[in-house]
Amino acid sequence: MKVVEKFVSINGESRRAGELAVFIRFKGCNLHCCYCDTKWANEKDCEFEELTVEEIESYIISTNVKNVTLTGGEPLLQPEMGSLLKALAEHPEIRVEIETNGSISIEPFCNDYRPGFTMDYKLPESGSENDMCLENFCLLKNTDTVKFVCGSIGDLEKAKYIIEKYNLTKVCAVYISPVFDKIEPADMVSYMIENNLNDIKLQIQMHKVIWDPNLRGV
Repeated sequence: MKVVEKFVSINGESRRAGELAVFIRFKGCNLHCCYCDTKWANEKDCEFEELTVEEIESYIISTNVKNVTLTGGEPLLQPEMGSLLKALAEHPEIRVEIETNGSISIEPFCNDYRPGFTMDYKLPESGSENDMCLENFCLLKNTDTVKFVCGSIGDLEKAKYIIEKYNLTKVCAVYISPVFDKIEPADMVSYMIENNLNDIKLQIQMHKVIWDPNLRGV
């Protein structure tokens, strides 16, 4: 499996924001979102380690950290992802989350080794909305999260439409967050108030507040 970095930090967003997590970042993505903050991991010449499932499992267990985030890039593109999830499922003390961009079907991973999914819905400003796999909405559970990264009020309008169309707040956790330096969080709060957006959480990426926004490995 192609790993570009592995490290322990705090989870900067989603359900376990602020908690310790061990991150495994995989190389490569099938999308090219305009605001992507890990474009370097998708470059053809990006350096990576070729690690086996057993080596990744061993590293994760050695950290003694309960929360595991498999990210990218797009981790579901890794051919051995199913095998890794099966191996990690042998350790009931850990909690596995996959951060996925919403364009890949999660159905092959909805089995006895199912992780929690933090799934993006790419909004118009991203340039990747047409690549979304809408069938995934039927596979979500209450352990999953859908995340909308918003770069404009127009993005917020589309997020509201999708949340209501698929009744997402009744199915899973729902988060909205700003594209860094593109939309003011205060404006997003105003929109939430004006549109009565109950059961939706606004989230700021904590790691970009604590550290330099361009710093890797945090």
